[in-house]
Amino acid sequence: MKWWFSFLLKGFALVFIMNSLFMTTYPFLSKLWFKYIFMEISFNINGLFNQEWYELTPLFRSFLFLLLIWLMSYLLHYWFVIMKRIFLFVLFTIIYLTVLDTFTVYDADGAIVRTFIISFVSLGMANLFKEIDRESIRFVWTKKSSIWIFPLIAVVLFSSLVGYAAPKYDPQWPDPVPFLKSAAENAGGSDISSTVRRVGYGEDDSKLGGSFVQDYTPVFQAAVKEEHYWRIETKDVYTGKGWKRSADPNYETQVNGYIELDTFSDNVKTEEHDTVIEFQGNNVIEKLIYPYGINQVEAREATSFLLDQNSGEIRTQVNNVDRALAQYRITYDMPSFAIDKLRKVSLDDPSEINDQYTQLPENLPARIGELAKEITASGDNRYDKVRAVENYFGQNGFQYQTNDVPIPKENQDYVDQFLFESKVGYCDNYSTSMVVLLRTLDIPARWVKGFTSGEKVAENIGGTDESYDVYEVTNANAHSWVEAYFPEYGWVPFEPTQGFSNLTDFEINLDNVDEQDDTLEAPEQEKPEKKMEKEEEKDTAPVVKNNTIEKLDINWGYVAIGFTVFIILAFLLYRKRYHIKAIILSMRFRSKHDAKTYQDAYHYLLQLLSYNGLSRNPNQTLREYAKRIDSRYSSDEMGHLTDYYERMLYNNEISETETKKLTQLWKNLIKRIMA
Repeated sequence: MKWWFSFLLKGFALVFIMNSLFMTTYPFLSKLWFKYIFMEISFNINGLFNQEWYELTPLFRSFLFLLLIWLMSYLLHYWFVIMKRIFLFVLFTIIYLTVLDTFTVYDADGAIVRTFIISFVSLGMANLFKEIDRESIRFVWTKKSSIWIFPLIAVVLFSSLVGYAAPKYDPQWPDPVPFLKSAAENAGGSDISSTVRRVGYGEDDSKLGGSFVQDYTPVFQAAVKEEHYWRIETKDVYTGKGWKRSADPNYETQVNGYIELDTFSDNVKTEEHDTVIEFQGNNVIEKLIYPYGINQVEAREATSFLLDQNSGEIRTQVNNVDRALAQYRITYDMPSFAIDKLRKVSLDDPSEINDQYTQLPENLPARIGELAKEITASGDNRYDKVRAVENYFGQNGFQYQTNDVPIPKENQDYVDQFLFESKVGYCDNYSTSMVVLLRTLDIPARWVKGFTSGEKVAENIGGTDESYDVYEVTNANAHSWVEAYFPEYGWVPFEPTQGFSNLTDFEINLDNVDEQDDTLEAPEQEKPEKKMEKEEEKDTAPVVKNNTIEKLDINWGYVAIGFTVFIILAFLLYRKRYHIKAIILSMRFRSKHDAKTYQDAYHYLLQLLSYNGLSRNPNQTLREYAKRIDSRYSSDEMGHLTDYYERMLYNNEISETETKKLTQLWKNLIKRIMA
C-alpha cells in the first residue's frame, strides 16, 4: 500500500472516530463542522503556547491519544514484522503490569498469564523468521499453511500449564507499598514537619499538621452573583491529632435532585440564588461541592445524589457508580443571620446535638479550657463568646504560614501545641483550635471542609438583569472553617483563620438593639487571601452561556504562528521526502543485508530516478535502462546494482558479502542523483 494512501486511510479513520465521539451534533464535513474544528484547534494551540495543559479539551486529548496509538502500532509493526525484535516490548509490558498490580487495586494475575503466552508465541515466531532470513531458507509452504505455528503454541501452552500447576513459593520480598507509605509519613516525634504535602481537598484528616506546598491547579469555575464558601462535608470527633466521623455514613437518595440538608432553620432570612459549576482538568471529587442553603441540583446526565445528613456529604452516582461530575447547576437560598437574634438565643441545646458536638478527648490539656474561659470572660451570650474566640487569633501573635509547620509529638495534643507553643499554621490549625475552644465551653461546634470562593476571573456576565461573576477555584483554595450551633437557627459558619474573612452575611436590626458599640459591626476582617499572582495573565476568560462556562477569547497571533510553522514544516518534509527515505534505507542497510532490504532499496532508486526525469520506458529492459543511467552519470554503478537484482530475483542468488559491497555503490549513486 502506498504510504500516502495509508496515511489518508488512517487519517480518515481518526477523523471518523473523533466525529463519532464529540461532533455528532454537527453534520459531517458541513460548514458548522469545520467551524467547530477550527475553534478547537485554535483554542488548544493557544493553550499549548501558554503551557496551560489543564485547559486542553477532551477532543484534543483524545486526538493525541489516537495519535499515540497510531505511533505505537507503527513501532510494533516495524520492530516485530520488519526488524523481528520484540523482546523490549515484552519486557516493558511485564514491568507495566507488575507496577499496576503492586501499587493499584488492579489484579494482574490473568493479564500476566495472557502476556506470557502471547509474548512467547511472538518471540518464537520472530526468531523463526529471523533464522529463515539469515540462512536463506525457502519455505514456500509457510505461505500456504499456518500449520507450523501449532508446535510453537503447544510448547508455550504446555510451559504455561506446568507453571500454573507447579507448587509455588510464598512471596520472598516484603510488600513495598506499606514501606513507601511509612516512609512518606512522619514517624511522629519531630517538632518540625518532615512531611511536605500538596495542598488540596482530601478525605483523611486523622493526622493534621506539617507543611505543604501550594498547588494552583484549577479545580472548577463557578458563575455566582455573590461570592461565598463552597461546602463539602463536616467532621465531629476530635482525637487530639485530627478529625474523624462519629459514625459510618448513612446515605439517603435525594428525589429529583432536591437536597433536604438540615443546616439552618426556617427562622433564618434567605435570598434565592443559582450557580453553574464547571470542573477543570481531571476532577476526581466524587462529591457535590455546594453553597450554604442548597435546594436543588441539575446535572447534564442522569445522576443520583446520596446525602449523609450527619456529615453533610453528598455523593454523586451515575448508574449506581460513584462519578465525578463535569458540570452542574445549583439553586440555593443564601442565608443572612441577624446578629441581634443570635445574641438572644436560648442555651438549651437539643441533647443529641450537645452529646455529639461537644465531644473532646479525655486527655485534653486543662489549660485549653482555661484559655477559652479567659477569652470569653466579657461575653454574656453565645454569639459574643463565639465571636471572641474567632477574633482571638488575629490579636495574639498567631501567624499564618504553610512551611515549617510542626507536627505534634506522640504524646502532644494538636491544638495545645498550636495555641501555646508554635502559634504558626494554616486553616486546619485555626479552625480545629476554635472548635475545641468552643467545646470546652459546652458550645456545640463542628469542623467544616470545602473551598473558599476563589479568584474572580470575569465579571458582569449575562447582562444587567442577570449579572454573574465567574470565580476560578484551585487546589490552593481548599479550606476548613467552623460552624457553631445556635438553637432555633441551626449551624452558623465562622472564620478564625488569619487573612480570611467570613463571607457569610450577618445583619443587624437596630430597632431591636438597645445600645450600639463596636461589637455590633458585621464581622469584617481582612479580605480573603488570594492565591499568588501567576507570572503571566491568562488569555482566556470564561463566560456563562446556556448554563455553561465557555472560553472564547483566543490569542489569534499564536494561532497564526502555529499554523504557519505547521505549513512550513509540512512543506519541508514533503520536499525532502526522498532524502528522508534514503536515510532510512541507509540505516536499514547497516543492520540487515537480506533480499527484502536490497529489493526495497533498488525500487526506491527507480522511484528517485523517475522523480528526476529519468524514468524507464515501458519497452526498455532493466539492463538497457541501467546502461542509459550509467551513461548519464558516467559510472557503472547502476549496471552492477541491476545485475545483482536480476540474479537475486530470477535465480534466488543471495550473498550477504556482495550485498554489503553493493550498498556503497547504491549510496554513491544516490548522492549523484541528489546532487
